[in-house]
Parts: sequence; structure tokens; C-alpha cells
Amino acid sequence: MGAPEVAHRVRDAVQQKLQARGYGLAHVPPTAARQRFGAPWLGLPVDAAPHLAAAERILAGRFDVFALRDADLGFPPEWNRDPKTGTVVPLGFGKTLNYRDEAVVGDIKCLWEPNRHLAVADLAMAYRLGGDLRHAHGAQALLESWWQQCPYPLGPNWSSALELALRLVSWSHAWQLLGGINSPLFQGAQGQAFLQRWLDSIYQHCHFIAGHFSRHSSANNHLFGELTGLHIAALTWPCWPESAGWLAQTERELEGEALKQNGPDGVNREQTIYYQHTVADEMLLCVLAGQANGRPRSAAFLRRLEAMLEFIAAMLNVAGEVPMIGDADDAQLAHWDKAPGASPYASLLASGAALFGRADFKAKARAFDDKSAWLLGEAGRQAFDALPDGAPDTLPRAFPDGGYYMMGSGFGTRSEVRLIADAGPLGYLGIAAHGHADALALTLSVAGQMVLVDPGTYAYHTQKQWRDYFRGTSAHNTVRIDGRDQSESGGNFLWLRKARAQRLAWRDDADGQFWSASHDGYLGLKDGVLHRRDVRVAPGAALIAVDDVLECQGAHEVELFWHFDPRCRLQLDGHVLHVTGDAFALDMHVPRLPDATVQLVCGSDDPPLGWISHRFDEKQAAPVLVWRGRLQGTATLRTEFHLSLATPDLSENTRKT
Repeated sequence: MGAPEVAHRVRDAVQQKLQARGYGLAHVPPTAARQRFGAPWLGLPVDAAPHLAAAERILAGRFDVFALRDADLGFPPEWNRDPKTGTVVPLGFGKTLNYRDEAVVGDIKCLWEPNRHLAVADLAMAYRLGGDLRHAHGAQALLESWWQQCPYPLGPNWSSALELALRLVSWSHAWQLLGGINSPLFQGAQGQAFLQRWLDSIYQHCHFIAGHFSRHSSANNHLFGELTGLHIAALTWPCWPESAGWLAQTERELEGEALKQNGPDGVNREQTIYYQHTVADEMLLCVLAGQANGRPRSAAFLRRLEAMLEFIAAMLNVAGEVPMIGDADDAQLAHWDKAPGASPYASLLASGAALFGRADFKAKARAFDDKSAWLLGEAGRQAFDALPDGAPDTLPRAFPDGGYYMMGSGFGTRSEVRLIADAGPLGYLGIAAHGHADALALTLSVAGQMVLVDPGTYAYHTQKQWRDYFRGTSAHNTVRIDGRDQSESGGNFLWLRKARAQRLAWRDDADGQFWSASHDGYLGLKDGVLHRRDVRVAPGAALIAVDDVLECQGAHEVELFWHFDPRCRLQLDGHVLHVTGDAFALDMHVPRLPDATVQLVCGSDDPPLGWISHRFDEKQAAPVLVWRGRLQGTATLRTEFHLSLATPDLSENTRKT
């Protein structure tokens, strides 16, 4: 940390001590001016049945919390109890609670998730669609129980400004769907008392966030989420003297952070595809809320959002899947779409197609989903439908600011081969909190099926062994030297020594594609090693050659990892791995060097190796091919992928492209 951040941390610590003694808090919120409320911006989906069914599950006390499916948490639940471990967190002063201590809080991610109050918005959706007052009263019961169990500013739900901000977003959605100030819940003396309690808590949330923004090395997606929550609250409830200031500050800072946190090529600088989605989702919400309330976003903000969606579209394969690069926590702003397997990436592209008039986004999204219907309404659906169908995939293949490059053939067709190479930075700001040690890693999908995969995230605050594995070098399709990660971890969300990658060459022409990049993560060894990776893709992608050049003088233990999607069928025959998918066959030839070993590993616990995590807190065994050898001096390791498409009509498409 530099001097400004040290000073900020000291001031923050002093502020927390004063607040713990009762100074500078909002125990008695000012009177809200109830004649001033924002304009709603939500539409309606077509099918109410899934939303009504979801509301009934909530009323029955059944919740999904990451890997916990249909868990019986009761109605209302115990808000300060971790549903995963059963740990009940004491009601001490929230800002001084060590929520990273598993012994005190259990798994804080699992505790916080239901406290984001998406269930409140779910019940409000059901009421808006079906008009059943049971659902509206259910939303009220969740709120009343939360205020009783989580008094301001005590306990784990008053410890993180981001959690408060996301709760405000849910409350804004619920407020609109319940009818705003004209909701039947506010009728009569009891209804007015409920309204007052809600407004008081909204003010306390806003006051808390405004005093505890994430700054300096923590000013990543957390800051963007905090600004979004306070911004949406200031638009929805402009009821207090501070509201105008909150609105002006968040408008100004959101404009700046949108350009800081996302590069000109549209890549989010945290180097994680899921947080790319998260920040884009928050930007979209700010655009729509601002439009409805006469506070439009700038042209620069809109251009950066469109560029972010363009990057998502470029990463999406023909089956609608993206590689799981970097951290992911599965966070959503609302459960808008109840369809099984609904893709948050395709949904963003559906909204972006309507918002920006992009037929290529429509081709990737394929349909105007329920989330887009909620957010953009019938006008959005008409704009989407008016776009031409079947736009070809002519999206950019190179994203130099973010460091990602797409190679292959047949993009957007059933015979698509999509290879993604990573020469981006480790992460964002000094701590690079959500980046993984994956420099020069590759992912591959063929005919819409994932082949070489990024294994995902799995854990955040708990299970340190697994947190270290999933963000470490051995969990990615790259080279590890002397058993060390490319970058040195200093904690679950901190990197100390950071590998720096740079692209050296990029060519995409009639002769195929060539990409070359290097990183310096192993130059700090006693005998430094520079890793350079050259990738050549022949026209039609029938041959992909990967050369790993290791420049050094001494002897080193070298490992080369190739992680496969568990849906692939593998057979190892000496130094050749036969990979079969639904519509392709792939022969992978690994380096032949004396005394080198080749091994298939699947689901090893000690040490962790051969796992994939498609969702937070869930993992499954997945095969990884590990090449190990001891090298003396500079050497080149060549891996070749010989690809053939199994279905005749697909092969014909490949020749045509």
C-alpha cells in the first residue's frame, strides 16, 4: 500500500472505533419526504408460472444457496445463521466483525447470499404477476423479520458495504413490483408504520454505504456495486436532504469507474469473465433506471457498456458457453429468469441487442429472455424482434487491452473451432483480488463442446486448500516450473508477486493464425526461467501446434497441464491422447523427451488436481493430462492437436469456412 492508502485505512479504522461507540451513526434517520419517489422501470415477462412456483417455495421456507439446493431454512429464515455450517454469528458491531474468520462466521458467502434479499424481490414479482396478496405479505414478513434479527448496525449483515448495496437493489425491485408508494401494504396505520420502518432502514443503508466505499486497492467491482446500490436507492427513494448529493456523487463516480475498470476493448480489468458480467449487469441497470428518471448516462458510458457486451459475445461459443476464466461467485441482481440453465451472458446480449441495435448480439443471444423482458419491457422485445436474424459472427478476435485472442475456424457455425489464448495481466489494482495464476493459458471448444477448460473457482473465504488450487497454475492449461505458481499468493484475495504477461506477435490471415506471448513469473527463481508460448492454427484448424519455449541455464522440474471437460471421452496411448466428443475426434501429441512422464489424473484430493467447478461451492472430478520432465537449459516443448470433425456435414462446413 502507498501512503494515501495507508492514511485512508487509518482514518477508516478510527471511524469504525468511533461508530462502535455510537458516534457518526444514523440511529434516528431524518423524516422522509414521501411525496418524492422515483419512476419505475420494470416491465413484465410472458410466463408467470415459474415465478409463482418460486414464490410458493419461498413461503414454504425452501431456498437455494449455492450448492445447497431446496434447503429448508424456514420462513422467515434465521438471517444471522450460515445455512451451510449452521454457525450463528453474534450481534457485535458489524464493521469490526472479522467475517473472514471461519470459526466466527462459518462460510460468510453462504450467510450473505440469502441476505441479499433476492427472495423479497421474488415474492414481489409473483405478486405483480398474479395479484395474490399472500406473496406481498410474504415479502413484508421477510423484511420485518430481517429488521428484527439484524438491527442497525450490528452483526454480519452490517459488515460489508457491498452487501448492503445489493440488498438495496433487491429492495428497489421489490418496491416497484409491490406498487411503490401506492402498495396495499402501506394502507392503514399498520401499513404506514411498516412503510416508516422500511424507509428508515433504506436511509441507514444509504448512510452506511456512503461512509464505507471500497477505495484504493479495494476499488474494484466492490466499489462499482456499492455505487450502483446507492445510485439505484437515490433514484428510487429521493426522500432525504442527502439524496441529491448521493445521486450526484454516484453518477459522477459511476462514469469514472466504468472507464477505469473496463478497458477500451471492453475487457473488465479484473480478468474474470463472471465479474465482466456482474459489472455489465450493474451498468445496464443504471442505464435503464437513469433513462426512466430523466438521468441518462453519457455516450462514453454507453460505448463502454457496448464494448463489454461485444467482448462477451466474442467469448461465447456456438453453444452459448464461455470459458470460466478468473473468479466467479454466481451473484445476480435478481432472479429474473426462472428457465433451467438460463445463461446470464446470453441474457446480457439479448438486452444489448435491443438497446444498441446489434443483430450480431441477437444471433448470439438467440432469444429475448425473461430478464430482458423485465428490464426492457415490450418496447425492448419489439426492438429485438425487429433486428434481422442470422447475423454472421464477425466480432473482433483480438482484445489487446485485456490480453485475449480468439483463434480457430467456422466461428458461429456448427463446425466452430474456438481457441482462446490469455496474455492478459493477473488482475486489477495492487491486490489483483479475483485473478488466477493463468498466464498464457488456453481454452478450446469444438463444434460447441468444451474441450480444454478453465476449471473455475469453487471456494472463496473457506477451504483454503481448494481456494489455492483453483486459482493456482496447476489448475490451468499452462506450464508450471519447480512446483511453484507463476504468481505468489498472499491470501484468498491477494497476490504479492505478480507474473506479467505480454503479447509478442499476433497474425490472422489466409495462412491461419499465429500468436506468441511470454510471462516473467519465473524470472525470480535462482535460475530465472522465461516462458514463451507460440500457438499456430492451420487454416480450418485441422492442426493446432503449441510450442512452450523455456529460456534458462540450469535444471528445472517442468509440468505441463491440459484440463479437459468431463464430457469428453479420453484414452491415453503412450504420448498420444485420443479425445472424442459428440461431433469431433482429437489426437493430442505431447512432447517426447527422455525420462518424461505422462499421466491422466481425475479427482485427486492430495494434492488437489483434476477438478472442475461449474458453480460456486460445487466441484466435480474432471480429467487432466499432466506431462512432467526435468529440463536442463533452454528447451522447447511441442504439443500438437490433430482435429477431425466426426459428422460428415460438419466436416463439409469446416472446408467451406
